[in-house]
Amino acid sequence: MACKLVILFFFVNLLMQIPKVRATVPAIIVFGDSTVDPGNNNQVSTVLKSNFEPYGRDYYGGQPTGRFSNGRIATDFISEALRIKPAIPAYLDPKYDIEDFATGVSFASAGTGYDNATSDVLSVIPFWKELEYYKEYQNKLRKHLGKDEANQRFSESLHLISIGTNDFLENYYIFPTRSSEYSVDEYQSFLIGIASNFIRELYKLGARKVVIGGLPPMGCLPLERTTNMFFGSDCIDEYNDVAKDFNKKLQGAVTELKQELGGIHLVMSSPYDKLMEMIRNPSHF
Repeated sequence: MACKLVILFFFVNLLMQIPKVRATVPAIIVFGDSTVDPGNNNQVSTVLKSNFEPYGRDYYGGQPTGRFSNGRIATDFISEALRIKPAIPAYLDPKYDIEDFATGVSFASAGTGYDNATSDVLSVIPFWKELEYYKEYQNKLRKHLGKDEANQRFSESLHLISIGTNDFLENYYIFPTRSSEYSVDEYQSFLIGIASNFIRELYKLGARKVVIGGLPPMGCLPLERTTNMFFGSDCIDEYNDVAKDFNKKLQGAVTELKQELGGIHLVMSSPYDKLMEMIRNPSHF
C-alpha cells in the first residue's frame, strides 16, 4: 500500500487547529483510503488487508484490526484530542452498531481513490460507495437519535477526507488507460472535480465542517524509493512535483467551494511540507 507509512502525518495541520473546534464537535466522520481505514477492508473481498501480524502490535491488546499501522491511525488520535473517544470504528465491522457510530465512524477503504478505476485495481470500496454508506448511516442515526438531533449532529460533526495518492501510484503511473486519456495536468483536474463534487454532496447531506487532505511527497514513500534502487533509492522528484501541483489546485478548489457553499467551514490540510521536513531532517524528530 503506497501510503500506509505516512498515516500519522496526514492531519498534522488539523491537529494544530483542534483547540479552536474542541467544544463543538460531537462526532468524526471519515472518508478515504488506507490512511484512515480502520478495518473496512476486512469485510471486502480484496487481497488488500492488514488483519495479520505485525499490524496492530501496538494497538489495544496487540491485535491487528485492519488498520494499516502498528497501532492507531491519525483519525483515532484526532478523536482522542477532541475528547470524543480513543478510536474511530469501521462502518462495516460487525462488532459495532449505530450507538458506537453515533460519535464517530469511518467509511474509508484501503487502496481506493477519487477515480473509480483506482478502486477497481484491487477490488476495494469505490469513493462513491463511501458516500452511499454515509447516507445509509444517516438514516440509521435519525432512527437512533431522532431526526432533529441527528441532523444537528451531522452539521456539527467533523467530516474528514484523506485520499488521492493511490490514483497516481496505483493507477495513473501503472496502467495505460488513464495516462492515455489524460495528461498529468488533466488528470489532476479530473480528480479535483470529483473531490469538489463529493464535498458538494456532503454539503447537501448537512455537513458543514469539512477537512480535505492534500497529497504527501509521494515520490518519497518507501515503496517508491525501493523501486528506485537503480538511482540510489532517492525520492522520485516527478511524483513529488505532481503532488505539489495537485495540492495547489486542491487549495484553489477549496477557496472556490467556500465562496459557493454558504455556511461551510472547509479546510485543506496538507501533509506535504511537514513530512518532507521529517524526511530531510529526521534527527529533528
